[in-house]
Amino acid sequence: WTATVFGNPIGHSKSPLHRLFAEQTGEALYDAQLAPLDDFPGFARRFFEQGKGANVTVPFKEEAYRLVDELSERATRAGAVNTLIRDGRLRGDNTDGAGLLRTANAGVRGNLLLGAGGAVRGVLEPFLGECPAELLIANRTARKAVDLAEFADLGAVHGCFAEVEGPFDLIVNGTSAAGDVPPLAQSVIEPGRTVCYDMMYAKEPFNRWAAERGAARDGLGLVEQAAEAFFLWRGVRPASAPVLETAPTVG
Repeated sequence: WTATVFGNPIGHSKSPLHRLFAEQTGEALYDAQLAPLDDFPGFARRFFEQGKGANVTVPFKEEAYRLVDELSERATRAGAVNTLIRDGRLRGDNTDGAGLLRTANAGVRGNLLLGAGGAVRGVLEPFLGECPAELLIANRTARKAVDLAEFADLGAVHGCFAEVEGPFDLIVNGTSAAGDVPPLAQSVIEPGRTVCYDMMYAKEPFNRWAAERGAARDGLGLVEQAAEAFFLWRGVRPASAPVLETAPTVG
């Protein structure tokens, strides 16, 4: 039984976490694959001639959504897929939101999502299900942020592109792993209170930016998202705590 993660770039992938899950459960083999930007569908189809499961990371989550034969309800709502399962048909799911909510609580003073792509779409509905006081989506492309805000009839959501003022209880980065941190005012963070959460696995510019301002939380919390995907593939939910202890040492 084999699974993989598709991405480009792929250096930030969570493949070491999945390998630890596989060792823990004896259920699967897992690796990481650099998918071509110009032919993700063909690359994925070739893998699934033999493979059974895959995670999908930037920038392919929306392409994966269009590729599958069957979508889960949460993937349909998100318009993005981060987990592929082949069991006769190719099914798509989205575990981004489920993983985030296990490790970060929506704040009462407002919450900020950075980015408006597939990663953010995947967390929007479950996040709003926690009934935060307010959710602001900030993105360099103004129309995309506004469109994504209009996607929700679930809570107080606003799209913006101008300078954002804070403070926020929670800031979630869903921008590209290779990108720089969007220009944000110092006021968005209250040192010692604001939690900054990166949806990427590796130490990216966002984590450094957050740490310099007194608020940091590593994207390794997405070990929970990885565990959810593993459960969808194999019907076995790995223990997260041992992997969380080991994860900072894997690369």
